[in-house]
Order: sequence, then structure tokens, then C-alpha cells
Amino acid sequence: MNILILGGAGFLGNNLVRYCLTKKRHSIVVVDSLEKRLKSSLSSLKPILPKITFIKGDIRDLRLMKRVVKNTDRIFNCAAQTSHPLSLRDPLWDVSINCHGHLTVLEALRMVNKKAVIIYTSSSTVVGESLGKVVDETRAEYPLDIYSANKTVVEKYYRIYNRVYGLKTASIRFANLYGPYGKGHPEFGFVNFFIDRAYHDQEITIFGDGKQHRNIMYVEDAADLLYKAAQTPRLIGNVYFGVHREHYSVLTIAKKIISVFKRGKIKKVPWPDLRARIEIKDVIIAGDKLYKALKWEPRYNLRQGLLKTKRILQKQ
Repeated sequence: MNILILGGAGFLGNNLVRYCLTKKRHSIVVVDSLEKRLKSSLSSLKPILPKITFIKGDIRDLRLMKRVVKNTDRIFNCAAQTSHPLSLRDPLWDVSINCHGHLTVLEALRMVNKKAVIIYTSSSTVVGESLGKVVDETRAEYPLDIYSANKTVVEKYYRIYNRVYGLKTASIRFANLYGPYGKGHPEFGFVNFFIDRAYHDQEITIFGDGKQHRNIMYVEDAADLLYKAAQTPRLIGNVYFGVHREHYSVLTIAKKIISVFKRGKIKKVPWPDLRARIEIKDVIIAGDKLYKALKWEPRYNLRQGLLKTKRILQKQ
């Protein structure tokens, strides 16, 4: 099977590449822009470069996208600008990647390969604040920042291209993934940032009291879910939450990280104004729709995922 992973040098993409290499023999092509502003780097992929075909390129390049999607069976579109604060500081840049870029990928498929299955990795933050006890796919979207708004827009692109042009599309909304090969920067996901701070025995800064709850999932489970989703025709044309059943407060997550890594300490600080304006507060998400469709359950609980992350970090 010919697999294309867009954004394969990023956190989720990197782990997905490694996961696909553990399966039966595939031809794997990875495309990534390696844009410095996105903290992208080829360094974490270097050990496995001989096993894949890597192309430095941009999803906004229609000519390149037509070339790479042409003979592909499965496409995982993990390419994105993933920082919420950056999307607010430079919304036009975010739109160019997170909207125009993904529309370019879909157009390339419409032109040269309607048979491929393409899975889009969206975000749970498209729903904004919870406004209730549990969130599922029936909840309307009320995004609070430009990044989340653009992720919502692209979900609609995918649905339209399925309905109007017959493309085999599906969108999966992930929430708070963590694990190895993350960026370790506060603007690109709080869990991996906490892990990086603990690993280097530094302070973990928590805004406010840290009591807001979040679903949290080890990235290998996300890769497993994506791989299975791409082989499941009943998912085509729909949007799903890809989340773990586990959910903890931000403060509890920080404490568990410190417990596993045996390093770091917690420091609580007041909410910065910008962060407070886009904070989604207490959100608990139900992923039952996807669990049932795939007959799938995550393999790792939080402690198991943190221990495996620690072992991999210690080997790097």
C-alpha cells in the first residue's frame, strides 16, 4: 500500500510514520515544509529516513501536491500550523496554511486521484467551551481562536469534497496528545511542554488553579487510531472525536508527569490576558462514536504513556 503522510516531521506525523513502519510492508512518502517558525525539524526523523521517501515541500504548492497524491492509496494529512497564540498574532499566515493549504490538497486529489482515502487531523478545540457536562459530535462549534476556527473550516471542506466530488474523506478531532518527538514549546501543546520541563528538572507553569479537565491520549494510540480509520470505509464523509476515555485536571496531569519523571516542580501564575480570552475551561469529550465504528480502545493509560515517553527520551 502506498501511504502519504503530510506534515510527517511534526509531532503526530513523526509518530505516525514510525507506527506505519511497524506494519506490513508499505511504501511511505513523507512531505513536510520544515518551516522554522513551526519548530519543524528533520532531526527526529533521521534514524528512519532510509526506510521512507522524504520530500521537503509545502501543502500550498499545487503542483507538488498533484505529484505526491497521484499514486497514493492512503493519505494522512497532519500538516498544520498548530499554535493557538500564533494564529492570533498572525491570522493571515494561519489561514494560508490551515485553510488554503488544505484546500490545495483536496483540489489536487480531485484533479488526479479520487480513489485515495484521506484522513484529516482536526482539533477538539473547534467546539470552544463545553457549555455542558460532556461534548460529542452533536455539539455545535464555537471556536475561540483563529487556529480552531480554521480547523472547523477545513472539516467543512472535507465534507463538501466528499459530498460534491466523491472524495473519500474523513476528519478526526484529537485532544491533548502527548509523547515522544514533541516540540516542547508552550505554544504547541501544554502536555508535551510540561513533559519537557519535567525532563529538564524545571518549573512547570500552570495558569490559574489548573482545575480545568482535559481528555489526554498517548500519541501512539492516536497513530493506531488513524491507521485503523484509514482502513474503515464506514468512516468516510464524517467527523469524529479521537479521544481517550481518561480525563484529568491540568494540575493532576502536571503532578503525574512529575511523579513519573521524578523531576520538576509546579508553579501557579495568574492567567495572561490573551490566554484567558481563549481558554476553553472545563471540557470533557466523549469518543464513543469512533470507538464503536472502529471497535477500538486505546492501549495506554496516562502513567503507561508517560513511562514509555520517558524511556524513549532517555534513549535519544
